[in-house]
Amino acid sequence: MQHNKTIYVCEQHETSAQRLVALFQFMGENPVAVGLDELESKLKQQSAPPFCLVCCDDTAVNVVARQFPRTPILRAVGPSVECSSNGHSSHSVPNLVGDISTDVTHTELTQLLHYCHEYHRQRPARDLRDQEPQQYQLMRCLVGRSQGIEEVRTLISQVAGTQANVLILGESGTGKEVTARAIHDLSQRGEGPFVPVNCGAIPADLLESELFGHEKGAFTGAISTRKGRFEMAQGGTLFLDEIGDMPMPMQVKLLRVLQERVFERVGGARPIEADVRIIAATHRKLDHMIKDGVFREDLYYRLNVFPVEMPALRERQEDIPLLVTELQRRLEAQHDITLKFTHSAIDSLCVHHWPGNVRELANLIERMSITHPNGVIDVHDLPIKYRHVDAPQFVAQYSQGSSEIADQITDNEERDALHDLFADDFDVALEDNFATVSDAMQARLPEEGIDLKALLGELELSMIEQALEQTDWVVARAAELLKMRRTTLVEKMRKYDLKRDEN
Repeated sequence: MQHNKTIYVCEQHETSAQRLVALFQFMGENPVAVGLDELESKLKQQSAPPFCLVCCDDTAVNVVARQFPRTPILRAVGPSVECSSNGHSSHSVPNLVGDISTDVTHTELTQLLHYCHEYHRQRPARDLRDQEPQQYQLMRCLVGRSQGIEEVRTLISQVAGTQANVLILGESGTGKEVTARAIHDLSQRGEGPFVPVNCGAIPADLLESELFGHEKGAFTGAISTRKGRFEMAQGGTLFLDEIGDMPMPMQVKLLRVLQERVFERVGGARPIEADVRIIAATHRKLDHMIKDGVFREDLYYRLNVFPVEMPALRERQEDIPLLVTELQRRLEAQHDITLKFTHSAIDSLCVHHWPGNVRELANLIERMSITHPNGVIDVHDLPIKYRHVDAPQFVAQYSQGSSEIADQITDNEERDALHDLFADDFDVALEDNFATVSDAMQARLPEEGIDLKALLGELELSMIEQALEQTDWVVARAAELLKMRRTTLVEKMRKYDLKRDEN
């Protein structure tokens, strides 16, 4: 189930509610303050659960937990109570993910929001664990809930338990090999080997030896006997990727193996039984190739016993948010990098045409993790060709109704929050808007406006230089002063070309 983008703040004290709303707005979220008596009625009107619910006491928490068990809940506590954000749910209220106080720090609020994201991210997995193990495994390997991907899952479930040959069709990057592995894993051959071969990547004169192996002395350079991919896949599955690129002479030999289930190594005479299941894939139109005389019709019918057509990513754009979340999760697991995409950035990605399909999306996510490690990715941070939404640059603002609450946040809190929020997002061209950073902190907004990005960049550079000087350029200690990771500080030092003056 998808969730909407609203955070409902249910706090009996109006001042506390306004402050929490202001803090969430500052983080770029969409908070709405509601009274306890109207909260339940508002939730019943929603077709999907909100992103998060903030409740003022245990009674409200219990009411909301029963109404929307799929929504993460933050319990509002007094300012003297330490915030809790360990990411674990309470046994009595499974979707209670933490406590939030009205004097929550920027770091604590960021972590609480992170655990709310994690709760939504893990929802499909929690649902599926209660279903058939096969369905859970299919969800893990094929991410998405669109009609196209659901149809693919259905086809996989139907064919996995058989021995039929499968032909997977679809554009490059749509996940044909992922589908082939899913069929293998769910089949009776799942304990056997899965051996992939890219028929288009192997020269024609070597393809026969690669598939069937060769005997010692079969040709110049054959100094020993070598098993081919068919033998390596015995008892398992042989995946013939890009079958449309296979030369015609090899198509004849492959057809014989499919018909008689035996083959010989190159230079050998002993028949070897082919106890393998064949799954083939191609991005080409094989029926057109048959008409052009470059693909054998009899081989086509041998392979195309059970066709599976993979939908292009542009045909299932509703799956893009789920795919982004899954790719982020894998990056976090592999490289300990946390990324967050703004709603505008996700909307922009959903509009893109994606000629490279899921492979292109994975490439983009990995690139963003390098250029913006542990950062917030907005539309304007995406490469130009992915910017399809005309959205204002992501600068968190207070609403007019929250201006008095916003004034209560100290200059230091606001400076630190802005620093963390924007530090990784922009390459700044500094301008002389103020003589010094201290002047900037004391100054009022000029009537003609100001380049906020340049000011924040100048502030960041000044703070980094001061931290390095105070710690005698010990990067680890400077990172502790700045409350950031050492690797992040190193990247910022490279960004500003900061080097210690040896003189």
